[in-house]
Amino acid sequence: MNWSALEALISGVNKYSTVFGRVWLSMVFVFRVMVFVVAAQRVWGDDSKDFVCNTAQPGCRNVCYDHIFPISHIRLWALQLIFVTCPSLMVVGHVKYREKKDLKYTTSHKGSHLYANPGKKRGGLWWTYLTSLIFKAGFDAGFLYILYHVYEGYDLPRLSKCNLPPCPNTVDCYISRPTEKRIFTLFMVVSSAVCIFMCICEMVYLICKRIQKLLRKKVQADRRIVDPTISIQNLANIKAEENRSMNV
Repeated sequence: MNWSALEALISGVNKYSTVFGRVWLSMVFVFRVMVFVVAAQRVWGDDSKDFVCNTAQPGCRNVCYDHIFPISHIRLWALQLIFVTCPSLMVVGHVKYREKKDLKYTTSHKGSHLYANPGKKRGGLWWTYLTSLIFKAGFDAGFLYILYHVYEGYDLPRLSKCNLPPCPNTVDCYISRPTEKRIFTLFMVVSSAVCIFMCICEMVYLICKRIQKLLRKKVQADRRIVDPTISIQNLANIKAEENRSMNV
């Protein structure tokens, strides 16, 4: 898979992100994709070939390998990275939709713009961005649970016992480079947990900022009601600006 093309595509959302979002993107492509492409694939490249059991029974080694490794770590991490990065495309797509809508509005209204900044997280774009964060954190947490459930933890034992047919009895099986694989597994798990934490921090930041903005608007509205010097035209202009900011 061409990860550099995916990085170039997802990096477009970086300019619409908060500080937490930029840290998340750096974590994904520097600590996860780069490690996955450069190192992890090579570590697991000989997984099936160097899996050894102390029996010569035909088919026993294959059955035991399938039992101990129901799904490859590499394929699971590849799926995880794809699922985790795809929600960012929702934000990119929504911004492109806004830009196209603003272009049509500008053409038909003699240069006036529907959006002062199509990439500003207001109205529907705010909800799209928040939804993408929920999906990213949810996918990461889901894949961590799958990895934990399938392998009964994040450890890789040096010795595994297998007694499945057609093995004649309980045989001992050994995987290659278990310590190195354990280190990479823990690294990917920790980096996924950090990405989940950054998504949660960004969600809290966005929600708190939204609440603060709503409270500020409420205070300003109360002041306008009390202040009799505000003209009807000014009230109409303020109302129009609020409606424009809430457009999708």
